[in-house]
Amino acid sequence: MSGNSVKNPVPVDTNGITPFQQMLASCSGALLTSLFVTPLDVVKIRLQCSTHYVCLHCSPGKCFVYCNGLMDHTCVCTNGNSKAWYKAPGHFNGTLDAFIKIVRREGIKSLWSGLPPTLIMAVPATVIYFTCYDQLRAALRVRMGSHAEEAPLLAGALARVGSVTVISPLELIRTKMQSQRSSYRELSEVIHSAVRNEGWRSLWRGWGPTLLRDVPFSAMYWYNYEKGKAWLCKHNNIREPTFAITFISGAVSGSIASIVTLPFDVVKTRRQVEIGELQAMNLSSKASSSTLSVMTKIVAENGVGGLFVGFLPRVIKVAPACAIMISCYEFGKAFFRKHNQERLLSSNT
Repeated sequence: MSGNSVKNPVPVDTNGITPFQQMLASCSGALLTSLFVTPLDVVKIRLQCSTHYVCLHCSPGKCFVYCNGLMDHTCVCTNGNSKAWYKAPGHFNGTLDAFIKIVRREGIKSLWSGLPPTLIMAVPATVIYFTCYDQLRAALRVRMGSHAEEAPLLAGALARVGSVTVISPLELIRTKMQSQRSSYRELSEVIHSAVRNEGWRSLWRGWGPTLLRDVPFSAMYWYNYEKGKAWLCKHNNIREPTFAITFISGAVSGSIASIVTLPFDVVKTRRQVEIGELQAMNLSSKASSSTLSVMTKIVAENGVGGLFVGFLPRVIKVAPACAIMISCYEFGKAFFRKHNQERLLSSNT
């Protein structure tokens, strides 16, 4: 061994990469996912606002849910904002027609309308979630011994609780700022006003329904993903998963989890819109319905089938988002792992 061996190797964890490298991998995956998935939701919203739905979804004080592929955001329609991207004029005859006409009339950039403000929270939430999952899974596998195969299920649930708890008040504040048309300079006043009027707990209003949907989703998603990835690797006689294996495993596990948790998604979306509209009218969000009462109302109005409304659109949106995110994340981790190994070898020569 030569004198060069005194170089400090890159400190790595049990996964072969550092937590910071995990964060970089998840951040790049989050950005790519939002770039691919956002146009689907933008077109969906524009289709709704170009038909008779305009009175319901795009009138002042009303809310709609916008998804950038990473998380859902409540958007408030405000007075005097006739140039808002969701109010752009146009008549469309279906999804493909909307894609073509929006790009022709407004340019391709319009397919990512409304994306930048939502990424301020969506990217950090994704980074926290994926990094925490990997760290928790590695720690739990050591501690769970013979039950180590269940580690992804528990790690996924715990990681989601953490990310939702951190992001939930920020998303509520963002919605309040949008409805009041406040600037970021007035951020502290918006927070103080919310706490003064409704208490600290009001910042986590909507946290419960979000957990009801996201925690079971995450637990099932990660458990099925790890199982599917291991099975495909074994079936193809390879040790490390390829991009195709992670993509397929992510899409299938995301589809299964989205179908099982669909009733909670329907309830969560309705509550999310209700709370946003109460804030837009400067009313206390304490007046919002409970999760159980919303679920009961849906069943009373539309039967049990009402809890499974939007089955196909949800799967079409969730499956590619999960596939793109996890395959990009795994690719990023593999890149850093290889980089660390090469650097370690060069430091020992």
